[in-house]
Amino acid sequence: MNKPINAPHRLSPATGAQRVVSARWALASLALSTLLASLGASVATVGLPALTQAFDASFQQVQWVVLAYLLAITTLIVSVGRLGDVVGRRALLLAGILLFTLASAWCGLAPSLGWLIAGRALQGLGAAVMMTLTMALVGETVDKDKTGSAMGLLATLSAVGTALGPSVGGALIARFGWQALFLVNLPLGLLTFCLAWRSLPARPAAKAGKIRFDVTGTLLLAATLAAYALAMTSGRGDFGWSNIVLLLAAILGAGLFILAQGRVASPLIPLPLFRDRLLVSGLATSALVAAVMMATLLVGPFYLSIALGLPAALVGLVLAAGPSVAALAGMPAGRLADRFGVRPMRLVGLATMVFGCLMLSLMSPILGVGGYVAAIVVTTLGYALFQTANNAAVMTDVPAQRRGVIAGMLNLSRNLGFFTGASVLGAIFATALPTNGIISATPEAVANGLRITFASALALMIFAAGIALKYREPEPSIDPQDTACKG
Repeated sequence: MNKPINAPHRLSPATGAQRVVSARWALASLALSTLLASLGASVATVGLPALTQAFDASFQQVQWVVLAYLLAITTLIVSVGRLGDVVGRRALLLAGILLFTLASAWCGLAPSLGWLIAGRALQGLGAAVMMTLTMALVGETVDKDKTGSAMGLLATLSAVGTALGPSVGGALIARFGWQALFLVNLPLGLLTFCLAWRSLPARPAAKAGKIRFDVTGTLLLAATLAAYALAMTSGRGDFGWSNIVLLLAAILGAGLFILAQGRVASPLIPLPLFRDRLLVSGLATSALVAAVMMATLLVGPFYLSIALGLPAALVGLVLAAGPSVAALAGMPAGRLADRFGVRPMRLVGLATMVFGCLMLSLMSPILGVGGYVAAIVVTTLGYALFQTANNAAVMTDVPAQRRGVIAGMLNLSRNLGFFTGASVLGAIFATALPTNGIISATPEAVANGLRITFASALALMIFAAGIALKYREPEPSIDPQDTACKG
């Protein structure tokens, strides 16, 4: 008797095992991409003193080695996500890894500071592709019920890159010079490229006739984000007229961008996306949480060195506690999200951060290093739980043709939170210091500044928890063929 034409085809056990192994290698390539992008951001910071000597430059000049990388990521991260949706995420990720690797060679061989900064901007473009598309490609490499674990792995590797950067960078400079900070990426980048080439699944790109890349929107958004980032970071801690002008330019650019998005057939960010309450909640809470985490990085060194009187070596060791906790908690946080649900774990993470900020707002030098580390561990643990669950909650049900742009928006919200936290919470910390700055600050003033800063951070976290509670359930998903995206 003939089999029905539509009879289901059963995979052999060997075939199923091969698919599992292939998915694991694909996820490994995404994890390595995340590690490289994170390492690229943190490893250069330790080299700034060496660069001032090598190029006979001021700190304000060499800090652009870090800022150029971060600005490239911030201004282009949404655009590269959308471009991946149009031309194909696998192909664009491979191009991003290759660009990052070649730009690393450029940086290591740069004959002047200007060439180095240009190479760092190109490296940041490659990192923007890697950071965005690794998150977007999770949906094509793992089963839906394993999304939390996959996001946890990416969060772990991101934290590992941040934690390893200063220590690895210091060892490389001492042994080989500042060039090794960038040349070390060559073997790692080539390994990541080969692994991604062999393991990532190929998917057809969107038809060019149906979806076009929004060049006008891309330029407007890049200019807007660049103006905002510069407004939040320039001025050496003082928010002067140049910062105000840049902020006004960013507001004007945002208005023009919104107008442009409503008039094009295939917008960079379709405005109907913001009807999705879960997406809006995820973006807003991600930015608020990032702002608070930036405060721990900004205020912590001053509290440890001045209020507690720790030597520089011990300050660095204590500061590594936060990234270490994030690295260790990433995978368990993913498993918890898979088991108990991503939305409940978002709330658990935010509640834990509320408690951590409360501890920091009541911190006293009498509690010593142990009290500070305990508060940081609680806060960072909450961050790890939240970030993994939030990324999984937003990305799990996103249509395939939107994964790139949504992943870019998630990364963008976090970066904007970092910039805003550095500016706003940094200014709050400065209010508790003497008028002539941190140099003459007493231990009592620094401790008071820590408490004031994290009292403000506590308010932000309570607000974030309120947003997550109010918008914990998504509205019906938007039709992929909505009128704003036709064309």
